[in-house]
Amino acid sequence: MNNKFSVGGTLTACTWLVLMMAPLLADDWSVSQLAQYLTYGILAMSLSFIWGQAGILCFGQAIFFGMGAYLMALTTLGKFTWFGGSQTVGLLLALIGPAIAAHILGRLLFVGRGLSGAFFAIVTLCAAMIVEIVAQHTSFVGGFDGLLGVPALTASWRAGAEMLSTNETYYVVFGSALLIYLVALMIQRSPLGVVLAAIRNNEERTGFFGYRTTEYKVLAFTISGAMAGFAGALFTTQFGFVSPAIIGTALSTEILIWVAVGGRGVLMAAFLGVVLVRSGESFLSSSLGPYWLLTLGVLFILTVVVMPEGVFGRILKLPLPRAWRMAGNCKEISRRGLEKLGQYKLSSWR
Repeated sequence: MNNKFSVGGTLTACTWLVLMMAPLLADDWSVSQLAQYLTYGILAMSLSFIWGQAGILCFGQAIFFGMGAYLMALTTLGKFTWFGGSQTVGLLLALIGPAIAAHILGRLLFVGRGLSGAFFAIVTLCAAMIVEIVAQHTSFVGGFDGLLGVPALTASWRAGAEMLSTNETYYVVFGSALLIYLVALMIQRSPLGVVLAAIRNNEERTGFFGYRTTEYKVLAFTISGAMAGFAGALFTTQFGFVSPAIIGTALSTEILIWVAVGGRGVLMAAFLGVVLVRSGESFLSSSLGPYWLLTLGVLFILTVVVMPEGVFGRILKLPLPRAWRMAGNCKEISRRGLEKLGQYKLSSWR
């Protein structure tokens, strides 16, 4: 088993190395396309973080992605005049704004209504539909047409603040994706991650240890919202526009497919699920014409049934932290982790 885990770590490191070297081997168009995949990969990891680690299935992840995109666009287009069109401020707002929105929504649903499982998924799906309709009828954010002409990332450290080249943009996105991956992985493998895994396995039992499980779920949801919002900011700088379509149910469903196909339990698997599905969409649409979407749906169903851990979930699974490696199965890990690492608790939550 340890060999399998070490293989997962090696493959993960090799994947990041290949992504780092990609601009040296590909043309500008391919590099630009891959940068878009990396952006969607951050979005996929945001869902994998709460679904795979805490067992929270959210059908409204596009809400936070779209909110981050809109905040970035509004800031850089000068709609928020007091920020002077700063891209740095736009990125910060895209990180903080969706995190606050996720925190509020999480409190309303987890604490206020005590929703979980399918009920939570349905409510977030409805929330995505509502937010999309509101965006379509709000003139300040462009209504149905959205906001066009969003400036690309610029090199503020150079004279004249020139736009970043294709390769420079790629490395900004790549660096962001790697940093977010490492932070999310660190959280997963921390005492906080143990609590979230315990909540996923048995929330009621975790509560018996004295943990206020709803507060931990809100925290995880908040972190996930920040990740999705930052991805949205990177998205709008690459595509140059933002519209209500990226904040609604269609994208939320597609995110779910990426993560389920790649592997919800492993961050890197969900990340690569984007590349696999998006590449498959391009190939099938050019090969099968109007039948490509039906074929993709059939392949998705087969993948979920035959490989419940996803295409990459098993092979990219990382070794457990040394302190947990002797604990046995995942539920036992959660139980022992709660007992041994219970000191990691915010005093106000006890």
